[in-house]
This record gives sequence, C-alpha cells and structure tokens, in this order.
Amino acid sequence: MRRNVEFAAKDQPLKEDVGLLGRLIGDVLADQLGRDFLAFTEQVRQRAIARREQGHGQLDDLDELLDGLDQQRASDLVRAFSSYFQVVNLAEQVHRIRRRRDYQRQGASPQPGSFEEVLQRLADAGVSASQMRQTLGHLSLEPVFTAHPTEATRRSILEKEQALVRLLVSRLDPGRTPQEDQAQTEQMRLLVTATWQTAEYSPVRPLVEEEREHVLYYLADVIYRALPACYEDLGQALSKAWPGQDWSDLPVLVRFGTWVGGDMDGNPNVDAISIRASLKAQRELVLRRYRPEVQALARMLSQSTSRVAVSRAVLERVSEYRQLFPTVASAIAARHEEMPYRCLLTLIDARLEATLADAEGAYAGPDALLADLQRIRISLLRHAGRNAGLFPLERLLWRVRTFGFHFATLDVRQHADMHRAALAQALDLGEASPEAVESAVQTYLAGDGRPPIGALPVSGDGPWPSQYEVLQAMREGLQHYGRHAVGPYIISMCESAADVLNVLALARLAGLSEDSGEVPLDLVPLLETIDDLGRGPVILEGLFADASYRRHLAARQNRQLVMLGYSDSSKDGGLVASRWALYRAQ
Repeated sequence: MRRNVEFAAKDQPLKEDVGLLGRLIGDVLADQLGRDFLAFTEQVRQRAIARREQGHGQLDDLDELLDGLDQQRASDLVRAFSSYFQVVNLAEQVHRIRRRRDYQRQGASPQPGSFEEVLQRLADAGVSASQMRQTLGHLSLEPVFTAHPTEATRRSILEKEQALVRLLVSRLDPGRTPQEDQAQTEQMRLLVTATWQTAEYSPVRPLVEEEREHVLYYLADVIYRALPACYEDLGQALSKAWPGQDWSDLPVLVRFGTWVGGDMDGNPNVDAISIRASLKAQRELVLRRYRPEVQALARMLSQSTSRVAVSRAVLERVSEYRQLFPTVASAIAARHEEMPYRCLLTLIDARLEATLADAEGAYAGPDALLADLQRIRISLLRHAGRNAGLFPLERLLWRVRTFGFHFATLDVRQHADMHRAALAQALDLGEASPEAVESAVQTYLAGDGRPPIGALPVSGDGPWPSQYEVLQAMREGLQHYGRHAVGPYIISMCESAADVLNVLALARLAGLSEDSGEVPLDLVPLLETIDDLGRGPVILEGLFADASYRRHLAARQNRQLVMLGYSDSSKDGGLVASRWALYRAQ
C-alpha cells in the first residue's frame, strides 16, 4: 500500500521538506546517541510500517524488537519519533502557506475554505451585502487559553520552532543560491540539535507567573502580529464578493480570553493576588507592544504642512498635548515642527509611557488612544494620504480595538462548594445546609440590597474574606482596565440555579455592583457531570424564573452564557454517555 502512494505535483515540495527534516533528525540521533541507536530507530520504523500495511500478523516482529527496552532507551525512542513528527507538522504548516501562495499566484479560483471562496459562495447563493453586514455585526469569536500547566512547553523550544518555520518559509524563494541553501540547512541542524538537548517541560510544576508567560508568548509574539492580516484578507474577500461596497468599517469580530491567573478551581495558587498580577502584567505587555509601533509611525508619517494639508483636529491635539507634556514637546527637534503627524505620535508615545507608569496625563482607557489614532486616519484620508502611511496605521488600529489595554479578557472560575461556604460564613449561618444558605440568599436578593442583619464583616481567614478579595480584584480590574478586561465568572460543578444565585449574592455583598445595583458580570453555570448536563434545562428555567436574576439578565442585554464540560463529563460517565448528554443538553 505504501509503495503505491504517490505525491501529487502540488505536494512534492512538502515531500522534499519532510525528507530534509527527516535526514536532519537522523543526523541528530546519530550524533547524540550513536549510529547504533539510529539503526535501531529505523528498524522500529520499518516494522511499524509493515504492521500497519500488512495487518496484525506483523505485531510479533515489532514486539520482539521492543521487548526488554530499559527506561532510558524507551524514552529516547519516544523522543526520536516525537521530534520527527513535530518537524513534519511544521513542514505541513509551511506547505499551507506555499499552497495559499500558489492559489493567489495563479488567480484562477479561490482556495477552498478561504474567506474568498466561502464569501463568494454566499454571494452566489443570494446573500446580500446588507445581510452580510448584519451577520458580521452579531458575530463574536473568543478563543480562550485555559489553564493547563502540564502543557506549558518551554518558551525556548517554541522560539526555536518559530525560527525553524522562518527558515522553511525562506526556502519558498526560488532565487536562493546553493550557498544560501547550505547555510539554511546548517541553521536548521543547529535548531534541531539544540531542541533535542533541551527538556520539553520543566520537572517543576510551573508557577502561575510561568503559565501566564506561556500564554502571553502566543498572544504577543504570534497572534498580535497575525491579527491585522486576517481583517485585511476578510475585507478584500468581501470586496470581491460584493463589489462596489465599502467594507472599511468592519466591526471587531475576534477577541481573546485567558483563564491563567483566574482559574481558582483546584489551584490554591490562584487567588485575588494572581488576578491582580495577571491583569497588570497583560496591561503592561500590550502597552509595551504599542509603543514601538507608535514610534515607527512617527518616523513614517513625516508629512510637512508646506507640502500637504493636515486636519485641524490633528493640529489642535498637538497643541493640547504640548501643554500636557511640555518636557517631551520641548525635545522635539525644530526641523520637525512642520510635521504634525510626527509631533502628535511622539506625544501619543509620551502619553502611553505615562499610562504604563500610572502617571499624570495617562490614558484613561483604550478609547482615548483610538480617538487620537482616528484623528490621524481621518486626516490622511482627507489629504491624499491613503498611500502615504494609512496601511501601518490601520494595522495598529485593529490591534488597539482588539486588545485594548488588557490584551486578553481574564475569566474567573471557582467551585460551587466554595461559594456556599463563603456565604455561610458571610451570613453567619455556621454549619448551615445548602437549603438554609439558599433560603438566606433568596431573602437577601429580594431585599433592598443591604447586607442581612447578622452578616459578618470582612476580616480574618476563611472562604468569605478570600472570596471578598477576589471580587474586589475583579471590581478594580473592570474600573482600571476596562469592561473587556474581566470576563465571565464561571461556576464549576454547578448543580442548580441556587449555585448561580449564590455568586450574584456574593458579588453584591462584596460591593461588586454598579450605581444601579446590578452586578457587571456574566455568571456562567459550568455543567460537568452527566447528571448536571441532564438538569441543564431545569437549572436555566429556575434562573429565568427568579425575579432578581431576571433583573440581572436585563442589565446584561438578556444574554446568558452556559459552559458544557466535555472533559469532565467524559471522566464522569465515559465517552459515549458524555457525547450523548452534551448533545441533549445543547
């Protein structure tokens, strides 16, 4: 069967990349573990292929080869195959780039599954431009990085993989010389060998700070760079599918979330301190990513008022910011005085620096930064600047719209039992039953908003002071970092409507409420067992029948988020029962 497999002409370059990387892995194994180990690995590979192609009759040959392996040799064998498959995966990712370029170069038909192909099919099916605008206006995608410390691959390995991908991409250049090919191959050999000599994971369970660094690597080094190109591709595809329409005002369709630093369920290291630290670290990192872009724009947008007009709004902002940052303004070179865009962007950078330091003149939030950048954008559009700097400015605008001053929304999760314990302590109920807690909560939520008589102050240790601090950290995050900084409050192992109402009561007791008295959080039941998935409709009906919760929902645009536990329901009831329960719940 394998001998009859033929690569299509379009996939020959992938075959070549895989062959090159496979040879490099072989060289590394021979260099690091000896040629005998390489020969042994090749024997295992050949017998595994024979077993797959010829059936189970070949299993004995493979068993014979593997029987009696010591732990170190078995570990090396696993790493050898893992290393090979990892580089093959990278080669396949690069091949996707190659195939996309091939489609774009040929220009005959759009690539299947691309924005262009999907949107053209919709247009051909009769979907109008106005219908598409309405759909985009209601679309919201939020990939969330959940907290999985055991999957925290070392950043040094991730950086080497990125470097390897860049070298593979450079091989797409048909004009490269044999000498350049050889130099690239040696660089690949270095990366593969250094990766082999680096442990994939730390033997020590990573701290919350290290988990956060892992997530922020993807956000800051990968997603941050790629995001504007996605909107550019979408805008171009929309223009092709519905020509003559203006698609320059696309809404924000994608934002990102994270549980790292906010997932308290089962992790004693996650608390109010980690919530505050995560929000602060994410804010600092995204502001530091904006500043080099603003500085580069200041160098790029060197338009002189002696050559082209500039909108009054830009000139007024420059004048205003000169008063706000006199030291920075005085340092602007005299030869740049007639370059308003450069002056304004220099002063915007000063305001971002003040924001990082929480100093006087800081931006109150991302909307004010967006307003400054929009002044420049409008001026460029009105004064023949579309091809004189609009492109990099719009890329920065997409990033600020998406990431704000928070980078990723921090979701918070806690077990339902902890909420009951916190309420029992807060309301001085002692060892009260869940039913007694539920009754007290109902009375409190139906009242005038003041804590019940007998409620304990926040002091000492225990679940209530801990929960109070968490809710205070969330309140501060919303106030200081913006409404997108803190996401939903997720209730693990939610078994009833009372488990959700408990969090509503805790938030009010802790003062996490707006002037209207409403709690500015989405409260999310997480249904994780087979039984809880079956009770899902009853839980929601109970919530919607509660008058206090209906008021809460009205303030949240009558939107209720629900989470279904795929992993935990599988652990609870097995794969088939889990999938059936999930299907029924949905």
